[in-house]
Amino acid sequence: MSTHVNRRFFFYGPLLAGAVPAAGFGSAASLKMLGYKSPNEKLNIAAIGSGGKGHSDIQGCISENIVALTDVDEKRAERAFKQFDKATKYKDYRKMLDEQSKNIDAVIVSVPDHMHAVVSIAAMQRGKHVYCQKPLTRTVWEARQMQETANKFKVATQMGNQGYSNEGTRQVAEIVWAGELGQVKEVHAWTDRPWWPQGTTEIPAPTEVPNTLEWDLWLGSAENRPYTDGGKDFKSPYGGFYQPFNWRGFFDFGCGALGDMACHILGAPNMALKLGSPSSVECIMKEGTSNFQFPKKSITRFNFPARGSMGPVSIFWHDGLKESPKIEGVPTDEWLGDLPNRPRPQGQGQGQGQGQRRDPAYNGMVGRIFNYEAYQALKGNPEVKPASPNGSVFIGDKGILTTGTYGEGTRLLPTDKMADFRMPDPTLTRSPGHYRDWLRACKGGDPSCSNFNVAAPFVEWMLLGVIALRVQGKLEWDAAKMRFTNNNEANQYLKPKLRKGFTIG
Repeated sequence: MSTHVNRRFFFYGPLLAGAVPAAGFGSAASLKMLGYKSPNEKLNIAAIGSGGKGHSDIQGCISENIVALTDVDEKRAERAFKQFDKATKYKDYRKMLDEQSKNIDAVIVSVPDHMHAVVSIAAMQRGKHVYCQKPLTRTVWEARQMQETANKFKVATQMGNQGYSNEGTRQVAEIVWAGELGQVKEVHAWTDRPWWPQGTTEIPAPTEVPNTLEWDLWLGSAENRPYTDGGKDFKSPYGGFYQPFNWRGFFDFGCGALGDMACHILGAPNMALKLGSPSSVECIMKEGTSNFQFPKKSITRFNFPARGSMGPVSIFWHDGLKESPKIEGVPTDEWLGDLPNRPRPQGQGQGQGQGQRRDPAYNGMVGRIFNYEAYQALKGNPEVKPASPNGSVFIGDKGILTTGTYGEGTRLLPTDKMADFRMPDPTLTRSPGHYRDWLRACKGGDPSCSNFNVAAPFVEWMLLGVIALRVQGKLEWDAAKMRFTNNNEANQYLKPKLRKGFTIG
C-alpha cells in the first residue's frame, strides 16, 4: 500500500500541490471538506449543455441522479429532455444554478469553448464539483482561473480528455520512463481535423433565429453579432454557420483543431515527458487563412527546455491531414497512430471511416491495447485500410514509439520489436474509467486523473499554439509572468473580453 501511494504521488504530487488535504483523500477531514457521500450513494447532477457531446457526457454519469438539464437550444437537447423527463429544464445556466444550488452536488459543462470557464467557475463558486469538456478553456488566463477556483472551493474536477484515463497512455509514460527510447528529441502529433469549415473569409448575411434557440444566451460572453445559418449557399454536414457545431473554427468561440483534438492526442506526450511550460511556440506552416477563423491546415512547433533528467524536446502539431505525416527517421512501411478498424460486413450501412467501424475487441486487441499477433493478422488482411490520420510518434535517440488518439495501440517501431517485448512494470495507478474517475473523486476518493491541477497547465501550453496561429513568428513565453516577451500583439489573446452578464469574478 505504501508503495502504491508513493508511486501515485511521485507523478501527481507536484501537480496536486495545494489540492490534497494534509490528512490525505479518504480521511475524515477530507471527506467532510468535499461534502463526502458514500460511494453507494448517488450524486445529484445538473448538465449545462445537454445536446450533442453534452448528451454523451450525461450518459457517462447515468449511474447518478440527473436532476436538472440546461440547454440554449431545446431542439438540440430534445433527446436528453425526453430521456430525463423528470429533470427540471432550463435555457439559462445562471437561473439553473440559482434555483438548483441547494439540490445539486455536481455539474457537467458541455458547451462551446468560450463559455467553459464562465460556466464552470460559476458552478465551483457555489461549491459544485465540475466535469468540463475539453479544451478546458479558450484562453490561458481562464485556465489559471479555473485551477485557482477549483483549489479555493476544494471541489472535485475533471477535464473531458478521455485518453488520460486510458491504459495505453500510461504505457507510453512507463516505456519512456524505463528508458526504452533514450532521450526523446521530437514528438509529432497529427489529426485529420478540422472536419468543419475553417479559413472562411466572409460572414453570410443575417438570417432568422430558430424559435428553439436563445441566440443571446448561446453567444454568452462573446461579443454580440447577428445570427446567421449561412444561407442557401452555405454547406456543412455539421449544421449552420455558427452552431450547433461549426463554432469550433472561430477565434471568438473555439480553438480550432488544436482545441478539438490536442487535449486527446497530446495527452500521452504531456504525461510521458512531464512537459510543463514551453520556452517558445511558432506556427511554421498554415494554409487557408482568415481574419476571424483558424486556418484550414497548419503545423505548429512547441519548444520545451530540459526537465530534470529529460533533455529539451520539440513537439510538432500537424492538422488538416489526409494521411499520416512522413517524418524523417520513422519507418515508411508502418501504420502510425490509430490502428485500422475492421471492415464493415457487406450489406451494412456505411458511416464515418469509408465503410469501416471501430471494434474494441477486433482480433484480440481488447480495449485497443496492442497485441502483436492480432496486429500481424491485421497487416495480412488485404481488405484492411489505414485509419483516418490521428495519433503521435515519439522519436528518441534509442528508439521510436507510436500511439493512437487516446493512447490506443501503443507500440514500438519497427513493430517487429513488439514480438517479444514485455511492457515495463506499472508505476502509475490505473483509472477505473473516465467518468467513474470523476464520480469517485466527487464522493471523496482520489483526485481524478485529469483534474484541473493537471488539466489547466496542460491546456495552457496547448493554448499558446492557438495564439501562434493568429500572429506571425516565434513567440517567446514567460510562464511566471504569463506573457510573451517579444510580441505584444500576441499578449492580447491571453485573456478574453467578456460581455456584461457573463463575467468571471
